[in-house]
Amino acid sequence: MTRTFLAATFAFLVGAATAFAQQSTAQAPTGSQDLVWVQIEAQPNLAAINEALRRRSGQLQDVNGFDLDGSGWYVVALGPYAPENADEILRQLRRDGRIPRDSYLAPSSDYARQIWPIGANLLTGGAAVPATDGAAALALNQAAEPVQEPVQKPEVEVITPEPVLEIQDETPREARASEGLLNRDARAQLQIALQWAGHYEGRIDAAFGAGTRNSMVSWQRANNREATGILTTMQRADLLAQYNAVLDGMGMQLVSESKAGIEMQIPLGIMKFARYEPPFVHFDSTGDIPARVLMISQEGTQDTLFGLYDIMQTLEIVPQNGPRERGNNSFTLTGQNARMISHTEAGLENGQIKGFTLIWPTGDEERRTRILGAMQDSFTRTEGVLDPAAGANDAQSIDLVSGLEIRKPLFSRSGFYVDGRGTVVTTSEMVGACGRITIEDDRDADVTASDADLGVAVLRPKAAMAPIGIAALASAAPRLQSEVTVAGYSYGGVLGAPSLTFGKVSDIRGLDGQENVARLALSTLEGDVGGPVMDASGAVLGMLLPRMQGGRVLPGDVAFAADVAALSRVLSEAGTTPLAAASGAPLAPAQMAERASGMTVLVSCWE
Repeated sequence: MTRTFLAATFAFLVGAATAFAQQSTAQAPTGSQDLVWVQIEAQPNLAAINEALRRRSGQLQDVNGFDLDGSGWYVVALGPYAPENADEILRQLRRDGRIPRDSYLAPSSDYARQIWPIGANLLTGGAAVPATDGAAALALNQAAEPVQEPVQKPEVEVITPEPVLEIQDETPREARASEGLLNRDARAQLQIALQWAGHYEGRIDAAFGAGTRNSMVSWQRANNREATGILTTMQRADLLAQYNAVLDGMGMQLVSESKAGIEMQIPLGIMKFARYEPPFVHFDSTGDIPARVLMISQEGTQDTLFGLYDIMQTLEIVPQNGPRERGNNSFTLTGQNARMISHTEAGLENGQIKGFTLIWPTGDEERRTRILGAMQDSFTRTEGVLDPAAGANDAQSIDLVSGLEIRKPLFSRSGFYVDGRGTVVTTSEMVGACGRITIEDDRDADVTASDADLGVAVLRPKAAMAPIGIAALASAAPRLQSEVTVAGYSYGGVLGAPSLTFGKVSDIRGLDGQENVARLALSTLEGDVGGPVMDASGAVLGMLLPRMQGGRVLPGDVAFAADVAALSRVLSEAGTTPLAAASGAPLAPAQMAERASGMTVLVSCWE
């Protein structure tokens, strides 16, 4: 069995073994009874210890593998260290979160024999560092990147091993015997790996029936192995190595964030800790993969949790398309667009809300789901919650929530209600450029009619509405030099209510004599386009058009409006009959503002 394990691991471990052996022989010999080890992991079979050694050797120095007592259990241990240094090393590694919290010191007498590094026998050799140099031992074990400020590992020389004799694999009888040592989780993991490789379509039940055996045959044939239907220890290790190859370079590490009270695996190979901005701990990308992780940690109640659920959906990192679910004490949010997929989950326990968000680029689903699964499986609540004042600074912005951008539309214009169902007249700029159109920020609407030549479009909300005010169209053309008022969201909704702009009618035709267009003398902004143009009594004379006319740049006090006849024609195509205005007395400024506020609506174009 030991020879089988060596065959499975030799190709990728021999370089490390050579380096380790060179280091060890340089130390002064010490009696085996004086050596102490930091035991960090135990596994019940060779396949599991093989995977554990692969993982740990990429994170730590002085990694060794031992047969515990001949019972089939194997361990990963760091060392050896002199007894006077071992306690300090154990405490430091635990404090930095680089080894499990239940790791402990073990004497050499606990181990039957060494199985890795290849050719090493440190049970009777020397300590990894001189007995007087505990600091050097700590330095050797700090190769993994720190939680807060990961650093780049130094380059090392790659040593090409000498050719070696091929080691014989297990016989089918030996393979079945070693298979019998696998626990349920290990058997299920093999089925998952076979399923991932495209050879298994059955249920993950950890039972090696005919379907699983056939999938093993399929995998063996695809990998030029003898088709026995029983995977040897070497083959199981190779299959799991193929399955885990997608995570190469991700640098998955267990991060213990004491300020947030959260412990979880994070791909520190492509990101690092960036900052605290409560309730979030930010981990930002360090390379070409635009991935991010947020830890979520705050005190709160159910109302706080529900508020966080609503706020998260306004953020740019949570695209609007995707499933979402909110329960009494937890929620999940998944959002996807052409650029990213984000997954957020958070829960309320004992007055503390904790969770995380993973943001990953679209088109890399296999790696994303594997990393997400590792984060979910490892997520652990620890003592403490993020201080609301952590990372506080003087930078403030209405476009940010805890350092995250609020989702914003591509652009916003104005419109106005023309019936009791919430039908809206607006500019045709909204047609074709928008993946989604909303009115009043959050109500989705469809385009029911549009005339690009007139510049007018008609929207209808997808859900029923009851507008406060409805436009009434004037029955006669305006008189030249008569006063008009334009209502619109001049600043894209920042003010929360429409602004009023006052001016006069300069002409009832366009500059080139166009019909259905009135020329106005007033200064408007881009956000006003689509808003109603009203006479002194509040009757709607038309809809404000964009200022550009045939590519010309006009004076700042020149504007144009589609007149009532143009609006009526487009509304008729949409199946809507607008109200006709009755003659009335001029309105006072306050009355005009109230009339405009009731009928004017913000129209937004989203990606």
